[in-house]
Amino acid sequence: MSPAPRRRSVLLATAAVTAAATAPAGAATPVRHRASGPLVIGHRGAAGWRPEHTADAYTYAVRAGADWIEPDLVPTKDHVLVVRHENEIGGTTDVAGRPEFADRRTTRTVDGRAVTGWFTEDFTLRELRTLRTVERLPLVRNRNTVFDGRGRVMTFQEVIDLARRLSGESGRRIAVFPETKHPTYFRSIGLPLEEELIRVIRRNRLTARECVVQSFEPSSLHRIATARLGLPLWQALGTSGSPYGHAVTYRDMMSPAGLREIASYAQWIGPDKSSLVPPHTLLADAHAAGLKVGAYTFRAENQYLPAAYRRSTAPNDFGDAFAEYAFHYGQGVDAVVTDFPDIAVQAREGLRR
Repeated sequence: MSPAPRRRSVLLATAAVTAAATAPAGAATPVRHRASGPLVIGHRGAAGWRPEHTADAYTYAVRAGADWIEPDLVPTKDHVLVVRHENEIGGTTDVAGRPEFADRRTTRTVDGRAVTGWFTEDFTLRELRTLRTVERLPLVRNRNTVFDGRGRVMTFQEVIDLARRLSGESGRRIAVFPETKHPTYFRSIGLPLEEELIRVIRRNRLTARECVVQSFEPSSLHRIATARLGLPLWQALGTSGSPYGHAVTYRDMMSPAGLREIASYAQWIGPDKSSLVPPHTLLADAHAAGLKVGAYTFRAENQYLPAAYRRSTAPNDFGDAFAEYAFHYGQGVDAVVTDFPDIAVQAREGLRR
């Protein structure tokens, strides 16, 4: 990239960040059309600007122009699907400061890893309703802590209802993009995710334009596929190792043969954005296999950007996020999963200029 476009992208990024950071909650003018180009998926809503998985975060994302919003699904003790990044909620709610739940703190082995804290599967939905949400990364996104305590844990049903309301507000069809989190673990403790997810999808009569289901575990997607819901499936891919409980490695899954296997049950792959940078040929190989590609996770802070796009040595300062979007859009990615959907949308609009 030449110096002039770099300077322009930095100025655009700075303007976007300043406007979003200073705007009062709910003040964004809703985006009422989608530009041609890659889909923009609000990662846990707009996690860069609001505590994740909250109504505020999802609303901000859609008003900024996101096409899909992503809820991570975990179950309660009474088998209701709620949206949290993990089933351990010590870092995303105020549960650690609630003396009535002090005895719920425990250690569990989740996907082979010991985790200590408070877990959704030990709370009924009614109990979770008493908790309030907090920013998961307060040292990185201190600005978001002003919203601590203002939201509550949402159910998947509530996210569907919100997406439909926001679709009406924006005049655009907003899709929900649920991820089954730790499905093997939850099946092992008698709280399987897939059956309940299928019931919710059927009850709401969600169509292929309204819902795309994702998971890192192929077995979870196979269970969804057998229900014949007519919904697109998205195979998420890690950068190393294997999906939990599976012998196949992510590296094997990203080979041409592995991609053809994925194409037998899914329509999308979701790799880490680093897996799409040359000399990797994953994007072209996936398209050759008939798969769409949605990259994760795009963020604006220096510590999450490739070195070439960082603009200071401060890890939490914003870098040239526009340049990173421009690169991936130029490569032909079909979607981006982002904490900052407003910046992603502005970068997409730049494709038409």
